[in-house]
Amino acid sequence: MANPTRCAGCKFLRRKCAQDCVLAPYFPSSNPERFACVHKIFGAGNITKMLQQLPVHVREAAADCMFYEASVRVEDPTYGCVKIISQLQQDLFQAQSEMAKTKAQIAFYNAQQQLNQQQQNMVDGVDDNYQQDLHSESSRLGLDGHFYSLG
Repeated sequence: MANPTRCAGCKFLRRKCAQDCVLAPYFPSSNPERFACVHKIFGAGNITKMLQQLPVHVREAAADCMFYEASVRVEDPTYGCVKIISQLQQDLFQAQSEMAKTKAQIAFYNAQQQLNQQQQNMVDGVDDNYQQDLHSESSRLGLDGHFYSLG
């Protein structure tokens, strides 16, 4: 039995659209450009074979992928999706390099801050020791910390 409204694939191929047409759910008559684009790259027979070989629950994703690949291939016949994938890999590499550089800078600044803190602690420790030594010496000499003028 024929489908009352033919899908974009059957319209494009000028044939009757069967009730169980594998193309109908993924290439509706309202979007004929979608099928035309995919047909130009893959051919009707290959589209049908690929969809029939897949489980029904992944066919929509496969049709979307075929359309994307076909539309990119039409835009760039030489490289197609490979150009986009290559650009994304370069972007990822650049982002990873920037992240490694930033992590190194953070580690450097943290080490610098830790060194400054250690140096400050040493200076504070010397000051504390000096104050303690001064207090001990003045106690030993019987000075109460006040200076008396001879007069």
